[in-house]
Amino acid sequence: MSAERMPGDQAASGAGAGPGAGGTAAGRPAIVVVSRDAAARQSMDSELAKRYGEDYQIVVCAEPAGLAALLATLRAAGTPVALVISGIGGQDPDGIDTLSAVHPADSTALRVTAFRWGDFETAGPVFDAVTLGKIDHWLPRPEGARDEEFHRAITEFLSEWSTRRGGGFEALRLIGEQWSPRSQELRDTFSRNRLPFGFYDAASEHGQHMLAELGLMDPELPVVVLRFGTEHSTLVNPSNLDIAEAFGLTAPISADDVYDLAVVGAGPAGLAAAVYASSEGLRTAVVEAEAIGGQAGTSSLIRNYPGFAQGVSGSKLAFETYQQAWSFGATFIFIRQVTSLASADGHFRLGLSDGNVLAARSVIIATGASYRQLDVPSLAALQGRGVFYGAAVSEAAAMRGKRVFVVGGGNSAGQAAIHLAKWADQVTVLVRGESLAQSMSDYLVRMIDAAPNVDVFYGVRIADGSGTDCLESLVLADAATGERRSVPADALFVLIGSHPHTEWLGGTVARDQWGFIRTGPDLAGGEDAAWPLGRPPFPLETSLPGVFAAGDVRRASVKRCASAVGEGAVSIPQVHAWLETLAAARAGPGTDG
Repeated sequence: MSAERMPGDQAASGAGAGPGAGGTAAGRPAIVVVSRDAAARQSMDSELAKRYGEDYQIVVCAEPAGLAALLATLRAAGTPVALVISGIGGQDPDGIDTLSAVHPADSTALRVTAFRWGDFETAGPVFDAVTLGKIDHWLPRPEGARDEEFHRAITEFLSEWSTRRGGGFEALRLIGEQWSPRSQELRDTFSRNRLPFGFYDAASEHGQHMLAELGLMDPELPVVVLRFGTEHSTLVNPSNLDIAEAFGLTAPISADDVYDLAVVGAGPAGLAAAVYASSEGLRTAVVEAEAIGGQAGTSSLIRNYPGFAQGVSGSKLAFETYQQAWSFGATFIFIRQVTSLASADGHFRLGLSDGNVLAARSVIIATGASYRQLDVPSLAALQGRGVFYGAAVSEAAAMRGKRVFVVGGGNSAGQAAIHLAKWADQVTVLVRGESLAQSMSDYLVRMIDAAPNVDVFYGVRIADGSGTDCLESLVLADAATGERRSVPADALFVLIGSHPHTEWLGGTVARDQWGFIRTGPDLAGGEDAAWPLGRPPFPLETSLPGVFAAGDVRRASVKRCASAVGEGAVSIPQVHAWLETLAAARAGPGTDG
């Protein structure tokens, strides 16, 4: 092993030599720089030490062959590794291969390649390495003091590592049973809403001690402790509405208060509609029953969303968009479902699950779609106890060392498999078809092919499963022959198909036989799709004039996050046109609206 600091010839930066803002050196995470190039080591070490030396140990390694031993030493000392940054090109032609030593030592550490600005020959190998899962990120090494582009990237990587690893500030503490469906549901909800929380197993000694400190003896689980604000609150087996009330998110709604636009659903389409509507002066209310981001919010990493060259998690993308809409003045109504839609007195009235009524002059339905349930009765009882629908992000860390199966052939299944493989010993993707090429993006197919602990079984379906307290085995059936075999399994993540959230609409708007909403030109045919006005419907307008649909809930939509955002944005000019017809109708006769 060759560990070096430039200058000073020490393994760790001086700031990490003793107690300080970040505690002792051994207690603080490490950022490791590995390169044969002395100038590269010095520039990165200097910039990193100045900016991050109080909170992280900056460790440099002059010889890539010694990286594995260095990481083993840090692990033995109890030092978590946040980033390993390798050089590439020049004196480090094997910089990408150097990082292969990282994950066996620490699966949560992020692998980063730093290239010299202008060395564009390294771009192809770097991009291929990201696609094949050999590295996590790339960045240009600093070209001078206070290189803010370098530090912006490093800060984002550290934030990602912190989220992946957990720990830190806990605004919420959840004490419950590890394999309780309700505990799993809350973990998933908190994760998708990017709420910093910690989960504690009530059966553990620490969990029991926490309950005793709260004065709770054998409480009904789970228990949620809110640790922000001037006073902490303790909720025993709370409903989602109880939690929303404790957060102060349940302000009363007056049926006499009429919004310009009501958006139902805060997935990508609904959030985009809220951003554009509120930024253009429309008084906008958004109703969301579960979590910001919808199905896209469960994606661990979306690499093909425009503007994010290194990918972005679905929850981060959704949360940033939510904050954007909020900053423009949009009102968000959380943890309440829309149960009915009616038109009266020139307004639309949306009945909510808490008994309130929301009134608006126009409506956008963006309730999206959810993963279909498996038609396997024996697995229904194990939901939340080894069987999960989505939830790959919130449950990934608990899969350490386990045998995990993922059902599905689309992008969500591919993203889940790659993410779970960072913790699980083995991930197996189960696909009914004979290929992933038609249903999954090429970059994900290549990552799955390259991942050493991810397999794909084609032409199979799940016929049965079993487990006492949690999932223990699955029965797989050959789709062609029906032949069955049993395999041991610790967890199953189901990401198949899509089921639109439109049951609440009843017959108010025209839908197809699967429940997806008909819009625009699609209203021209079909006995259940009559259009009542003389003008043609707007492209995203439903059979009820003034009510629009956007995103996955709409018939024939493209099931991609960017397309849902596009539909949400495109719907707003159509909302404006509808509101103009209303204004014209109020101004005088002769307007068809």
